[in-house]
Amino acid sequence: MSAASGTVSSIYIASPEGDTGKSTVALGVLRMLCASTARVGVFRPIARSDSDRDYILELLLERITVDLDYTDCIGVTYDEVHADPDTALSDIVAKYHAVADRCDAVVVVGSDHTEIANPSELSFNARIAANLDAPVLLALRGSRRTPEEIAQLAALSAAELAAHHAHLTGIVVNRCAPGELDAIAARFADRPYPVWTLPEVPVLVAPTMGELQTAIEGELYSGDEELLQREALRVMVGGMTAEHILERLTEAMVVIVPADRSDVLLALVNANAAEGFPSLAGIIMNGGLLPHPAIAQLVAGLRPSLPILTTKLGTFDTASAADRTRGRMVLGAHSKIDTAVALMEQHVDGAVLLGRMQLPRPSVTTPQMFEYQLIDRAREQRRHIVLPEGEDDRILRAAGRVLQRQVADLTILGDAAQIRRRAAELGIDLAGAQLLDPLTSSLLERFAVEYTQLRAHKGMNIDRAREIMGDISYFGTMMVHLGIADGMVSGAAHTTAHTIRPSLEIIKTEPGVSTVSSIFLMCLADRVLAYGDCAVVPDPTAEQLADIAISSAATAARFGIEPRIAMLSYSTGNSGAGADVDKVRAATTLVRQRRPDLPVEGPIQYDAAVEPTVASAKLPDSEVAGRATVFVFPDLNTGNNTYKAVQRSAGAVAVGPVLQGLNKPVNDLSRGALVQDIVNTVAITAIQAQEARP
Repeated sequence: MSAASGTVSSIYIASPEGDTGKSTVALGVLRMLCASTARVGVFRPIARSDSDRDYILELLLERITVDLDYTDCIGVTYDEVHADPDTALSDIVAKYHAVADRCDAVVVVGSDHTEIANPSELSFNARIAANLDAPVLLALRGSRRTPEEIAQLAALSAAELAAHHAHLTGIVVNRCAPGELDAIAARFADRPYPVWTLPEVPVLVAPTMGELQTAIEGELYSGDEELLQREALRVMVGGMTAEHILERLTEAMVVIVPADRSDVLLALVNANAAEGFPSLAGIIMNGGLLPHPAIAQLVAGLRPSLPILTTKLGTFDTASAADRTRGRMVLGAHSKIDTAVALMEQHVDGAVLLGRMQLPRPSVTTPQMFEYQLIDRAREQRRHIVLPEGEDDRILRAAGRVLQRQVADLTILGDAAQIRRRAAELGIDLAGAQLLDPLTSSLLERFAVEYTQLRAHKGMNIDRAREIMGDISYFGTMMVHLGIADGMVSGAAHTTAHTIRPSLEIIKTEPGVSTVSSIFLMCLADRVLAYGDCAVVPDPTAEQLADIAISSAATAARFGIEPRIAMLSYSTGNSGAGADVDKVRAATTLVRQRRPDLPVEGPIQYDAAVEPTVASAKLPDSEVAGRATVFVFPDLNTGNNTYKAVQRSAGAVAVGPVLQGLNKPVNDLSRGALVQDIVNTVAITAIQAQEARP
């Protein structure tokens, strides 16, 4: 059932108070819904004001799968509720239904304007939920409360909801003391609805350096502007001597110190760069002072990336402003967003929650659904993936996301000290990853011996092999070859050839396949198609095209796409002739001979392959025409340009290139890959590795 038939599955996230981390709950629920159904929207019945945009709504709007504007998704303001609650309620219901008519599911995020528990506000949210016929997921704050106090608040809130005929479908107790999760859950064991507990995670409420800069009306004196996005987990006033300040430094701390304390300023800058000291979030120089010119020259010469802010506020006012500043989960707060999604995935049973919503059965596969399926499948049997390009910030950010969401186990190659330092600066936790420097690793000699044996027929000697194994791509490939890692993902900072050449020399092709090729998984609005080869073989022969088709069909099937192969050409059927068409015709014949079980059509034009009306005119009896899912292009020029044209013009999400034909999984990244592209490729590689090693 879909929105078109009038049935919409909605969920109302409500709270009796502020400071519950409701945005974490909303973000996690939205993620679950987008992974399970096609058209998911969001609605905020009460906005804070007309003038200031609601940051929670803006955050969620970036992640919905329906084209909705900000104004579409806002009901009324607090002023309108206070002026006339009944009229406001009518307006909310009307505006909600305008959104729901375009959706299969809607996440409704209730209000939490006050900072203390407020029954009257929950009452009005309960009235809204009842009028929208949306079950309520209640968010409670667990911090600074005993299990008994939480249970009492839950009971009061449940009674308030029931009094206004709202249906309570579950409770999320957020921001609990990590050691109390089980005790709190046990206190709710007899409830007729599920109760989930989430631990307090400091980064979710910690302000970024940029938010602190705004709070203190400060300016960036020096450092990497990108690091203003890092969360400051603690604030310390540096009022003691340098050595005592150094003793008290902790990870992600910001230190407030006047600029004329040259000894402290230099000690902090150097400690931040030194091994064995925590990585600071920043320094705030208060009092409107700037460093002495000689000290400024020295600091500039050290070229610290650490953000150093200046403010005219005095020490007390600076410390007070910093202490009052609470971090918000807003657009661009990548660390908070990643942490929130991972927290909900790990602590809330999505199947149970969504099962209580009676979601419509999806008839299409959206990009968000496909991406979630990748992540979910990779997590089922976690594999070990090596990332050779540890010097690239995108790789580090992706690695942090992969580890947080438990997609795969990771080894990252490069200078371990530099990787740790840069990850700490970016606020990325790589504690779960293995860091290896190929040049100093104890594995280098073993790898050199193995490579010498593999390439003995090419005259390889041990000295040259040691030199080659110091290269990150060769080192990572050898890890996969020897089973130390299950797969490799590279190419963010290197060419395709730099990724593939070691694989051809060391891993080699799988039995029965002589061509290494690639496909892109093209996620359109309502389906996923496979395009091959768009990245590896420039001008394939008929035999290579047949290899590409067979490999592409196998890869497509591996990712849930029923393979129906279209061998593309500028001609359909027997309508054209020429060397290029004849090559495709011969390749099609080879596919049918080698794999008679695979539905394949060729030569065929793209429109005849995808459009049923064109197919019925040109190839009326074909089982592929009009419904192809695997598209094999006649050459790299055509394939590469077509996938990019579809990606840009149709707004498709292109996942790949996915390499195929190798004995073990190695995948190449585009040098323009985004962080999520890298995460998806790691998940794909892990899934390939699952089949290689069940």
